[in-house]
Amino acid sequence: MALVILNGFFCVAFLLFAYVNLNDPDAWLWVTIYLVASAGCGLAAFKMYFPTVYLVAIIFYLIYAIQLFFSKDGVRDWIIKYKRPSIVESMQATKPYIEKTREFFGLLIISAALGMNYFVAVG
Repeated sequence: MALVILNGFFCVAFLLFAYVNLNDPDAWLWVTIYLVASAGCGLAAFKMYFPTVYLVAIIFYLIYAIQLFFSKDGVRDWIIKYKRPSIVESMQATKPYIEKTREFFGLLIISAALGMNYFVAVG
Protein backbone atom coordinates (compact mmCIF):
# COMPACT_ATOMS: atom_id res chain seq x y z
CA MET A 1 0.00 0.00 0.00
CA ALA A 2 2.87 2.39 0.81
CA LEU A 3 4.26 1.88 -2.70
CA VAL A 4 0.90 2.80 -4.23
CA ILE A 5 0.77 6.01 -2.17
CA LEU A 6 4.39 6.88 -2.97
CA ASN A 7 3.87 6.31 -6.69
CA GLY A 8 0.66 8.34 -6.59
CA PHE A 9 2.52 11.17 -4.88
CA PHE A 10 5.36 11.07 -7.44
CA CYS A 11 2.89 10.88 -10.33
CA VAL A 12 1.11 14.06 -9.23
CA ALA A 13 4.33 15.86 -8.26
CA PHE A 14 6.02 15.11 -11.59
CA LEU A 15 2.88 16.18 -13.44
CA LEU A 16 2.94 19.51 -11.59
CA PHE A 17 6.66 19.91 -12.32
CA ALA A 18 5.94 19.34 -16.02
CA TYR A 19 3.27 22.05 -15.88
CA VAL A 20 5.62 24.51 -14.16
CA ASN A 21 8.21 23.93 -16.89
CA LEU A 22 5.84 24.80 -19.74
CA ASN A 23 7.12 28.39 -19.91
CA ASP A 24 10.85 27.49 -19.91
CA PRO A 25 12.98 27.96 -23.02
CA ASP A 26 13.80 24.24 -22.89
CA ALA A 27 10.23 23.18 -22.08
CA TRP A 28 10.27 20.48 -24.78
CA LEU A 29 12.98 18.66 -22.81
CA TRP A 30 11.82 19.13 -19.22
CA VAL A 31 8.12 18.62 -19.82
CA THR A 32 8.97 15.34 -21.58
CA ILE A 33 11.29 14.28 -18.76
CA TYR A 34 8.65 14.93 -16.11
CA LEU A 35 5.78 13.42 -18.12
CA VAL A 36 7.70 10.17 -18.65
CA ALA A 37 8.41 10.00 -14.92
CA SER A 38 4.81 10.85 -14.06
CA ALA A 39 3.44 8.19 -16.40
CA GLY A 40 5.88 5.60 -15.06
CA CYS A 41 4.89 6.26 -11.47
CA GLY A 42 1.19 6.59 -12.27
CA LEU A 43 1.09 3.24 -14.02
CA ALA A 44 3.14 1.64 -11.24
CA ALA A 45 0.53 2.86 -8.74
CA PHE A 46 -1.87 0.55 -10.59
CA LYS A 47 0.72 -2.26 -10.59
CA MET A 48 1.56 -1.85 -14.27
CA TYR A 49 5.35 -1.98 -14.52
CA PHE A 50 7.61 -1.35 -17.52
CA PRO A 51 11.17 -2.16 -16.37
CA THR A 52 12.77 -1.61 -19.78
CA VAL A 53 11.28 1.88 -20.03
CA TYR A 54 12.44 2.66 -16.49
CA LEU A 55 15.96 1.46 -17.26
CA VAL A 56 16.26 3.46 -20.49
CA ALA A 57 14.89 6.59 -18.80
CA ILE A 58 17.17 6.19 -15.76
CA ILE A 59 20.24 5.80 -17.99
CA PHE A 60 19.31 8.94 -19.96
CA TYR A 61 18.55 10.92 -16.79
CA LEU A 62 21.79 9.91 -15.07
CA ILE A 63 23.91 10.72 -18.13
CA TYR A 64 22.23 14.11 -18.32
CA ALA A 65 22.78 14.59 -14.55
CA ILE A 66 26.50 13.87 -14.98
CA GLN A 67 26.64 16.43 -17.78
CA LEU A 68 24.94 19.01 -15.54
CA PHE A 69 27.33 18.18 -12.71
CA PHE A 70 30.45 18.94 -14.73
CA SER A 71 29.15 21.74 -17.00
CA LYS A 72 30.19 25.37 -16.58
CA ASP A 73 28.22 26.82 -13.63
CA GLY A 74 26.95 23.32 -12.90
CA VAL A 75 26.82 21.41 -9.64
CA ARG A 76 30.59 21.02 -9.36
CA ASP A 77 31.03 24.80 -9.68
CA TRP A 78 28.19 25.34 -7.19
CA ILE A 79 30.10 23.21 -4.67
CA ILE A 80 33.68 24.32 -5.33
CA LYS A 81 33.56 27.78 -6.93
CA TYR A 82 30.44 29.22 -5.26
CA LYS A 83 30.76 27.36 -1.89
CA ARG A 84 27.20 25.86 -1.93
CA PRO A 85 24.94 28.86 -1.32
CA SER A 86 21.22 28.19 -1.02
CA ILE A 87 19.46 27.22 -4.25
CA VAL A 88 15.96 27.45 -2.76
CA GLU A 89 15.72 31.02 -1.49
CA SER A 90 13.58 32.13 -4.43
CA MET A 91 11.91 30.52 -7.41
CA GLN A 92 13.87 32.75 -9.79
CA ALA A 93 17.21 31.37 -10.92
CA THR A 94 19.13 34.59 -10.28
CA LYS A 95 22.58 33.01 -10.24
CA PRO A 96 24.05 30.96 -13.10
CA TYR A 97 24.44 27.76 -11.07
CA ILE A 98 20.92 27.63 -9.61
CA GLU A 99 19.02 26.18 -12.57
CA LYS A 100 21.60 23.50 -13.38
CA THR A 101 21.88 22.46 -9.74
CA ARG A 102 18.10 22.23 -9.33
CA GLU A 103 17.81 20.26 -12.58
CA PHE A 104 20.57 17.89 -11.40
CA PHE A 105 18.77 17.09 -8.16
CA GLY A 106 15.45 16.76 -10.00
CA LEU A 107 17.01 14.14 -12.27
CA LEU A 108 18.31 12.25 -9.23
CA ILE A 109 14.85 12.25 -7.64
CA ILE A 110 13.23 11.04 -10.86
CA SER A 111 15.88 8.34 -11.24
CA ALA A 112 15.31 7.17 -7.67
CA ALA A 113 11.53 7.00 -8.17
CA LEU A 114 11.85 5.05 -11.41
CA GLY A 115 14.63 2.91 -9.90
CA MET A 116 12.31 1.91 -7.07
CA ASN A 117 9.74 0.76 -9.62
CA TYR A 118 12.38 -1.01 -11.69
CA PHE A 119 13.51 -3.09 -8.72
CA VAL A 120 9.91 -3.88 -7.73
CA ALA A 121 9.23 -5.01 -11.30
CA VAL A 122 12.28 -7.24 -11.69
CA GLY A 123 12.60 -8.37 -8.10
